[in-house]
Amino acid sequence: MDSKQNIALRINGQEKSWNGDPTRPLVSYIREEAGLTGTKIGCQTGECGACTVMVDGKPMISCILPVAAVAGTEVETIEGVAETETFQHLSEAMMETGGVQCGFCTPGIMMTLSAYIQKPEQFAGNVRAALKNNLCRCTGYQSIFQAVEKVLNKEEKAHDLQS
Repeated sequence: MDSKQNIALRINGQEKSWNGDPTRPLVSYIREEAGLTGTKIGCQTGECGACTVMVDGKPMISCILPVAAVAGTEVETIEGVAETETFQHLSEAMMETGGVQCGFCTPGIMMTLSAYIQKPEQFAGNVRAALKNNLCRCTGYQSIFQAVEKVLNKEEKAHDLQS
């Protein structure tokens, strides 16, 4: 019996088609087949969040998500969101506040925070709840929370100027 399946999806706006094991973890596909290595492999059990990507705009843990589960969806990796204005503001704020230290968890945290900044209501407006699936052993989170506050204040001021 052939365990391969043809799977079509979009990664960072590009159509992809792959014939392979439908149970393969998405993070493995992203890194090895799509060649996008910004998404990190950490625990491989869904506990650390280093492998977080966005699937149809929602952060998802990709080490326990089978590639077949994202067939027909839009998957965004750190490489895909890195050029957005929100991401640029967040990167600057994370550096200014010390929210980036060793860097291993950073891609997953940045993906989650980008989703939070774009649609805080999907996390009931609670950044701590948004980061519940992302572990950081270096920062103690306070500097990360400060960075998010900085970005939200900056975007709020920009919105006020446009009104």
